[in-house]
Amino acid sequence: MDWKNALSAATALTLLTTTGAFAETITIATVNNGDMIRMQGLTDDFTAKTGHNVEWVTLEENVLRQRVTQDIAAKGGQFDIMTIGMYETPIWAANEWLVSLDDLPADYDKDDILPAMRAGLSHNGSLFAAPFYGESSMIMYRTDLMEKAGLEMPEAPTWSDVAAAAKAMTDKDNEIYGVCLRGKAGWGENMAFITTVANSFGARWFDENWKPQLDTPAWKEAVSFYNDLLTNYGPPGASTNGFNENLALFQQGKCGMWIDATVAASFVTNPDDSTVADKVGFALAPNKEGVEKRANWLWAWALAIPAGTQKQAAAKEFINWATSKDYLALVAEKEGWANVPPGSRTSLYENPEYAKVPFAKMTLDSINAANPDSPTVEPVPYVGIQYVAIPEWAGIGTSAGQEFSAMVAGQQTPDEALAKAQALVTEEMEAAGY
Repeated sequence: MDWKNALSAATALTLLTTTGAFAETITIATVNNGDMIRMQGLTDDFTAKTGHNVEWVTLEENVLRQRVTQDIAAKGGQFDIMTIGMYETPIWAANEWLVSLDDLPADYDKDDILPAMRAGLSHNGSLFAAPFYGESSMIMYRTDLMEKAGLEMPEAPTWSDVAAAAKAMTDKDNEIYGVCLRGKAGWGENMAFITTVANSFGARWFDENWKPQLDTPAWKEAVSFYNDLLTNYGPPGASTNGFNENLALFQQGKCGMWIDATVAASFVTNPDDSTVADKVGFALAPNKEGVEKRANWLWAWALAIPAGTQKQAAAKEFINWATSKDYLALVAEKEGWANVPPGSRTSLYENPEYAKVPFAKMTLDSINAANPDSPTVEPVPYVGIQYVAIPEWAGIGTSAGQEFSAMVAGQQTPDEALAKAQALVTEEMEAAGY
């Protein structure tokens, strides 16, 4: 063995001895958004510290949900770590499909996780997924276009404020659209947004006896308002736009407003990617006059370990690395505090450097304003703001999302979309025994 090979072998042996385990290659399924892609670029730090290698399977949001759901339900074993959210975590944990994370090292400091995030990612008091980032939703708007229109965005606007601003900022001849909203079909795409709109108009998915409520006046008013906004002031092809598509439009200067995840704030204000980085303001998600609920949600993209993995120890090491305080400091060092994954840890919002980030307070205020135990004005039998935390939701949310996407595409009216959604939800719930 020559000296170079001997040195490599000694280095590898040192790594294995230091980490107390043989080096593994773990496979992680994740979503194709900016924070996750940034994490992939920093994975060499994890490998250097542990000796483990990582293979990534990066998928569009709807495809990710389908793939990981199919794999974990069938015990397929394709992935050692899955990126999932608050909807799946308690349901899958109850099915014993996930590995508890209660034995992460003491210096991981689970108590530092924001209470709303920890509660949503736990089952029977045990943590089953660790938040990579947490989010609510809010309005991101062009301050220059608002000023040009002679308007001022309130910190806590109503839907009437949004409609007036959208109308005033729209300039279709110059490809500027007053508002960009999710229209792409999916339970976590358009239905996440539409459900929060419905909440803010006083609507609910089910009454206390699990009877579907999509045939009520409140749903009709909410969906008609949403459809009118996109039809009159939205971009072409809105029925195919989800988070990533609207992000690109906003960064290109084509959206006057975008109501979506608070996590997008770092991307629309990043001068390397956004042409309007220095012209962005933030406001709470809207409510309808006289209705106390706002159209903001609560979500975390989190890392969880499927029970079938053969590499549980290495997977826990990765989660300990990727969702730790040290990882936040690493991103801050490499990319600046504005690009740190938000909404996961209390200590981040106590950090004076992070407090200087222009959207930090609005993000935390939006998260704290969200209450998944009381998502609507009237009583409901379910938990969840932009989703209903029952196993059937993925199916009914996906099917209803297709109807509302077809509505935005001009293929049917709000009344027709609601009637079809009501019928399919009723059929699904009756079949499930509700």
